[in-house]
Amino acid sequence: MIYIHIPFCKQKCSYCNFHFSTSLNLKDEMISAMAKEINLRQNELENKTLKSLYFGGGTPSLLKVDDLKFLIDEVLKYHTFDPNIEITLEANPDDLSQSFLKELSNTEFNRLSIGTQSFFEPDLKMMNRAHNSEEAESSIKRAQDFGFENISIDLIYGSPTSNMKIWKENLQKTIDLKVPHISSYALTVEPQTALHQWVLSNKIVKPNESEQNEEFYFMSGFLKENGFEHYEISNFAKPGFHSKHNSAYWNYNEYLGIGPSAHSYNGRTKRSWNIANNSKYIQEIASNKLPLETEILSEKEQFNEMVMIGLRTIWGMNFPKLKQKISEELFQKAEISINQKLADGFLVLENDFLKIPEKHWFLSDGIASDLFLV
Repeated sequence: MIYIHIPFCKQKCSYCNFHFSTSLNLKDEMISAMAKEINLRQNELENKTLKSLYFGGGTPSLLKVDDLKFLIDEVLKYHTFDPNIEITLEANPDDLSQSFLKELSNTEFNRLSIGTQSFFEPDLKMMNRAHNSEEAESSIKRAQDFGFENISIDLIYGSPTSNMKIWKENLQKTIDLKVPHISSYALTVEPQTALHQWVLSNKIVKPNESEQNEEFYFMSGFLKENGFEHYEISNFAKPGFHSKHNSAYWNYNEYLGIGPSAHSYNGRTKRSWNIANNSKYIQEIASNKLPLETEILSEKEQFNEMVMIGLRTIWGMNFPKLKQKISEELFQKAEISINQKLADGFLVLENDFLKIPEKHWFLSDGIASDLFLV
């Protein structure tokens, strides 16, 4: 799997702390640098046949289709595509014009991940989204008209500008639009964001966790009633529409990250991440240097990561495989916490897989962290 991070956005959303720039001045230099990084790292993946190619960001749909196609062709110089490859473009509704979609439909892209977030104007204004409520709906319809059936949309719940009534209408609109995949997240107040400053200055009320909990479980039940599988805490899919990209992360598969701030993993113990600075990234690549840092995961880190990721999914984590990650001494220590969670009902063991019962999914981060080895 390859992930390509496009570090540009039209404007900054109030809740976002990802790496990007709102200036496109370095766009051409960045695309050239990414192409060169693909070349420099052509031998990193053991499996040269890709099942997923994902353009994330930032906002990849800010680029011209020719630029996106150019990067796909660069990947194809060194890798082959599985016949059923999933090639995803993250896109904002305001970028999905008729002309853009027409061009895109003539490329290898076969999946769109649309940053809808909400179909209601007050939500979108508070989030400082570049699109309006009309574009939120029309962009999905246009994409479908151009043959894009594999569409995922992002939705945010628990906003101070929303309530249960609005949340139900957001979900119903998604059903009406026949969207087959949904990624949904509670609004979180991240440090160094506009939303954080608004909460500190009492301009906006801090999101209410109990309301978010209620909206999360309503969403889970409602979407399952409408044919979706709740296959990961934040992800829902109709049959045949699971995200191959996300599933690769959850299964600890190797992946290569291209672009500023992108992460890579060799599927075993080695992780690396690129510098989160556009100018320095371009300069380093121009000097034939890889602008990245690397770490080798310890036994404890491998264990903790497997717990954190595995417990987010409907499948859970393979208990025998988890045991193999660490020494017998460390496992005996971990087993104390695991047995306590099993006794308390926060974990269950089914066919050698440890899982969090779905009624406790909203608490998954806390349950997982209680199991971490320190």
